[in-house]
Amino acid sequence: MSVQGSIVIGGGAFAGLALALALRQGLGPEIPVIVADPALSTRPSRDPRATAIVAACRRLFEAIGAWDDVRGEAQPILDMIVTDSKLEDATRPAFLNFAGDVAPGEPFAHMVENRRLIDALVVRAEAEGVDLRATTVSSYDARAEGIDVTLDGSVIAASLLVAADGAKSKLRERAGIATHGWEYDQSGIVVTVGHERDHEGRAEEHFLPAGPFAILPLSGKRSSLVWTERRSEAARIIALSDEEFHGELEQRFGLHLGEVKALDKPRAFPLSYFVARSFIAQRLALVGDSAHVIHPIAGQGLNMGLKDVAALAEVVVDAARLGMDIGGVDVLERYQRWRRFDTMAMGVATNSLNFLFSNQSTLLRTVRDIGLGLVDRAPPLKNLFIRQAAGLTGEIPRLLKGEAL
Repeated sequence: MSVQGSIVIGGGAFAGLALALALRQGLGPEIPVIVADPALSTRPSRDPRATAIVAACRRLFEAIGAWDDVRGEAQPILDMIVTDSKLEDATRPAFLNFAGDVAPGEPFAHMVENRRLIDALVVRAEAEGVDLRATTVSSYDARAEGIDVTLDGSVIAASLLVAADGAKSKLRERAGIATHGWEYDQSGIVVTVGHERDHEGRAEEHFLPAGPFAILPLSGKRSSLVWTERRSEAARIIALSDEEFHGELEQRFGLHLGEVKALDKPRAFPLSYFVARSFIAQRLALVGDSAHVIHPIAGQGLNMGLKDVAALAEVVVDAARLGMDIGGVDVLERYQRWRRFDTMAMGVATNSLNFLFSNQSTLLRTVRDIGLGLVDRAPPLKNLFIRQAAGLTGEIPRLLKGEAL
C-alpha cells in the first residue's frame, strides 16, 4: 500500500469544488483535499450568470449531495425549439423541436443560477471537511515521488495538483503545456431578462447570421440570454443606454412572452476555442476551462468540465483503493485517454455548428434548414441527439450515472 499525500486543487469554481467533494467522499478523511482560490473570500457568490446543467451532470451533483440545496430554484428545460432566420424576418418558423425528457420525469437539463450552485457547493464542501483556502497556488515543485505545493508561503506535500483555475490557467502555463486553438470574431452577451408571460420551461435557440440567440428559462418569469454577436457589434450593444439596449433586445427576443426588460447589466465575453496539448503533466491534471474552452453554441462548456471532474475523481479513487500512487503517470494517463477524444469531438462539433449557422450564406441556410427539418421528422435521431446533449452516451463515469464512488 503506497502512502498518499494531499490533493491540492487550484481553483474554487464549479469544477474545483465538485471535484473536491467527489474526492473527499470517495477517498475518506485519510487523504486531505485542499481547494485554493482567492474567490472563496467572496461569500456569498456574486456571479450573475446562469448555466444549463445537463442530466448527467445533475446526477453528479445529486451523487455528491449538492443538488438538494438548489433543486427548488432549478428550472427544468421541458422542451426546446430551434429556428433559423435573418434579424429582419417577420416570422421565425421552428425547424426543430426537442422534447425535454431523457427518461420519464427526467428533463435533459435544468437552468441554475451560478451563485446559488457555487454557494451550495461551498457549504457542502465545508460540511464534508474539505480544506477551503482563500488564496492562490503561488508555485509548485513536481518530483517523481510527490509534488510540493506552495500556498501563501506554506508548503504542502501532495501527491497530486489539479489545475481548475480557468482558461488563463497559471498552473497550466507553469507546467509548460501549450494550447491549440483560435479566437472567434464573436462575443457572447449575457443578460437576465424578465417577461410578462410564463416561458413554461421552453428554451429557444434562434440562429441569426451573427450567431445564436439563446433564450434559457429561469425560475419565475425570467430567462437567461446568451446572445452572440461580432465583437465590434457586441461592444456597441453593451455600451448603449438602457432605452437603446431595450430596442436591440426586443428586436431579437420578440413579443411572444409579452413585454421584456433587462434585469441586470449586460456583459460581453470574447469567444474562443482551445484545447490543451496535454491534459496532464508530472503530478498535475487539468480540468474544465484549464484544459479546454469551446464555443457556447451547444451549451456544453461547463458540462464538459464536469465530465472531466467525474472521470478524474473515478480514476483517482480507483487507484487509491488498489494501493496505487494517485498522482502516478499511469493513473493520470488513464484520465487523459478517457477525456481527450470526447473533448476533441465536441470541439469539432461546436466549430462546425458555428461555421454552418453564423453566416449570411443563402445556400448554407437552405441546406441547414432542410437538415433540421429531416432531423425533426426522425424521432430516433432526435432521441440520440438529446441523449448526446444530456451527456448520456459513450463511456460514462459512475458519478454521471448518479452513482457514488
